[in-house]
Amino acid sequence: MNTKERSPSPRHQSWRVSTWLSLALLIGAGLASCGPGNRVVTVEDVSNNLQLALLDARPGDIIELPAGTFAFDRGLTLTVDDITLRGAGMDETILDFSGQVSGAEGLLVTASDFTIEDIGIEDTRGDALKVRDGERIIIRRVRTEWTNGPDTDNGAYGIYPVQTRHTLIEDSVAIGASDAGIYVGQSENVIVRGNRASLNVAGIEIENTVGADVLDNVATDNTGGILVFNMPNLPMEGHSTRVFGNQVIGNNTMNFAPPGTAVSSVPPGSGIIINSNDGVEIFDNDIAGNNTGNILVSSYFSVGYSPREATEVFDPYPEGIFIHDNRFGPAGQLPGRPELEALKTALFGANGRLPDILWDGIVNPERTAAQPPVCVREEQAQVLNMDAGNDGANARVAVEEHACQFDALPIIELPHV
Repeated sequence: MNTKERSPSPRHQSWRVSTWLSLALLIGAGLASCGPGNRVVTVEDVSNNLQLALLDARPGDIIELPAGTFAFDRGLTLTVDDITLRGAGMDETILDFSGQVSGAEGLLVTASDFTIEDIGIEDTRGDALKVRDGERIIIRRVRTEWTNGPDTDNGAYGIYPVQTRHTLIEDSVAIGASDAGIYVGQSENVIVRGNRASLNVAGIEIENTVGADVLDNVATDNTGGILVFNMPNLPMEGHSTRVFGNQVIGNNTMNFAPPGTAVSSVPPGSGIIINSNDGVEIFDNDIAGNNTGNILVSSYFSVGYSPREATEVFDPYPEGIFIHDNRFGPAGQLPGRPELEALKTALFGANGRLPDILWDGIVNPERTAAQPPVCVREEQAQVLNMDAGNDGANARVAVEEHACQFDALPIIELPHV
C-alpha cells in the first residue's frame, strides 16, 4: 500500500513554532524553576533574548540580567503582572538604546506588582523607563541617562510612572532628561527617596499626584531642582505632597526643554517650585545656590501659560503651602528671567539678591480664609510677594503676613514595602 507524506496541519505547524520559540528562549536564558509561577530566568544573550523573556514571563518570575552593555534598536515592553527585572548594578548592567529606531520608550511596562532594580538605561529615543496603569511598583537602583549631556533632543522623562498607585522610587539616578529626570504623574500614594537627579530640566517632578513623600534626594545642576505641579485638562488634580530632607543645591543649568512644554517656562536657577498645587509641606531641606530663588510658589497664571488653557474645574491657585524649618544658603543673585532681574535691581540693588522664598502673590478672588495661602515658619528666610497680578506694582517683602502654619501632612505608607 502506497502512502504519501502529508504536510503538517496548521495546528501542528503552530505547535512546532511555539515549541521552537520556547526552546530558543531556554537556550538563550538559563531557567531555574522555583516552583509553579515562581521561576528565576537568567537571560544570557540580553540584546536578542530580553524581549522574548518579557513576552514569555509568568507572574512571579524573576528575570535576571548579567553585567555588560547590551544594545537595542527597538523599545522593550512588559504586560505581565508580578515580575521582577533585576540586573547586576545600575552601572554594571546597561541597556543601550543609542541605536533605537522604533518605540517611544526604552522600556514600557503596563502591569502591577512590578519591580525593577540594579539596571542602567541609556540614550533612549523617548522616555527611558515608563510604567503606566500599575499598582505596587518598585523602582530601585535604576539609572536613566542621556550620555551626551543636556540636549533638547534627549527624551522627555527618565523614570516615569504615570497613573500608578503605591509607587516607590529609591536610590536611583536620573541624568539629562529634556523634561524631568524623575517624573511621577497622575498617581496616588508615592514615595521618592534617596535618589539623585542632575542635568535635567526638572530634577524631580510630582505632577497631578495625590499623596507623595519626596525625601532624602539630591537635586543639583538641573534647571529646577524639585517641582510640585498641577496642570489642567488631566483626569485628577494633585495635593498633599511633603518635600523634606532633600539637598537642593545649585540648580542653574540653562533650560533646554522643547518650546511649548510645561517645563520650558522654568527659569534656570530654581530650587523648589510649587505651581497650582495645594497642601504642600516643605521642611528640613538644605536649599542653596539656586540663582533665581530657593523656593518659588506660583499660580498657573504667572508662569507663561495662557489663562485660556485653564478649565472651569481646574484650580490654578496654590493654597495650603507650609514652608518651615529649612536650611537656606545664598540664592537669588542672578535671576533667570528679565522681569525677575528687574525686580531684584529695583528692590535690592544691582548687587543684591532676591529673598529665599518667592511668591507670585496671585490669590483666588473668591478666597474667604483668613490666613494667607502660603505660611512660613523660618528664622531667617524672607518672603517676596511679587504682586505678579499687577505687574509687580506693589511687590514687597512680606514676613508677618505669612507668619502662620498649617497642620502637618500625614506620612505616606506603602502596603508592599
